[in-house]
Amino acid sequence: MTSPTHHPASSDRPANAIPTPQAPPPDILRCAYMEIVVTDLAASRAFYHDVLGLVITEEDEDAIYLRSFEEFIHHNLVLRKGPVAAVAAFSYRVRSPEDLDRAVAFFEELGCRVERRAEGFTKGIGDSVRVEDPLGFPYEFFYDVEHVERLAWRYDLYTPGALVRLDHFNQVTPDVPKAVAYVEDLGFRVTEDIRDSEGTVYAAWMRRKPTVHDTAMTGGDGPRMHHVAFATHEKHNILSICDKLGALRLSNHIERGPGRHGVSNAFYLYLRDPDGHRVEIYTQDYYTGDPDNPVVTWDVHDNQRRDWWGNPVVPSWYTEASLVLDLDGNPQPLVARTDDSEMAVTIGADGFSYTREGQEGEDEDMPSWKQGEYKLGHQL
Repeated sequence: MTSPTHHPASSDRPANAIPTPQAPPPDILRCAYMEIVVTDLAASRAFYHDVLGLVITEEDEDAIYLRSFEEFIHHNLVLRKGPVAAVAAFSYRVRSPEDLDRAVAFFEELGCRVERRAEGFTKGIGDSVRVEDPLGFPYEFFYDVEHVERLAWRYDLYTPGALVRLDHFNQVTPDVPKAVAYVEDLGFRVTEDIRDSEGTVYAAWMRRKPTVHDTAMTGGDGPRMHHVAFATHEKHNILSICDKLGALRLSNHIERGPGRHGVSNAFYLYLRDPDGHRVEIYTQDYYTGDPDNPVVTWDVHDNQRRDWWGNPVVPSWYTEASLVLDLDGNPQPLVARTDDSEMAVTIGADGFSYTREGQEGEDEDMPSWKQGEYKLGHQL
């Protein structure tokens, strides 16, 4: 039996690392909201509010501002009507107004395009900085915010699948070590990653708040947004969402799960919204706030890394993701990943994950219908 390794954080930087600015980074508290462009505002409203139960703080003919039940800032998600479904901002809250000055200096030193608006880019958010970061992602930093009622005690409003917090983002980028080094310069720390015996890094989970991650870097053609994740209190809340989708005959929105991740240890469900944006519902990861919190590394051939029960991963989960926009609202061009693909090295042509790669004694201990590269495909 094998298990993931636990080790101190590495200080190794790739040879092609983005230079570390002399300017200090902004002090980031947490991922705070995402702004996405949707092509049908009414359909998106029905999905995020009517089905998933996110609370509408404010709306007009062009945008809807939604939040989770425990949030006190204006929104965790902005749905903005537009011609192309894409992501306009990965937004982080910083510790102080002065951290916006630090963000400007940090990204200007990197040669990035930087815009600052004292009135903010969205309703409910004040002085803000948006950048096209070195990886091509639209990042935002803000401190000033309009407070709204925190609904944590409004049990009369709760649904069985209540979404209580924004938990994390997941970004698709072609060079994961390069992305990790840059985000470490921004003050993030690695909590878990996936590698192979040759040293190829397939994904990394990185945090500012003391959970498994505020964002993750997943290897693939990018820049793209893999998913935005909202947390529930318990796994039964996720099961209730599945039951609700089934009762409404909307089970086609379920892409993957429910299940338990090996990475992060969290219970999960992946949904696709009417435009195909991926939303994860997430619960029960673990605390990572100690300064010597060990990094957990998974072998790419461990089929329990993505699903603790060893269930197959659908190919779309590896291949499809949302476009991201530049500061003018144009889709960013994609850069192809040249390192090995996680899907290619772990999934057969039928699209179903295999068990474990050639570890003596492991396959022999499994029943015949679980052996080999094709698990469910092999059964069929």
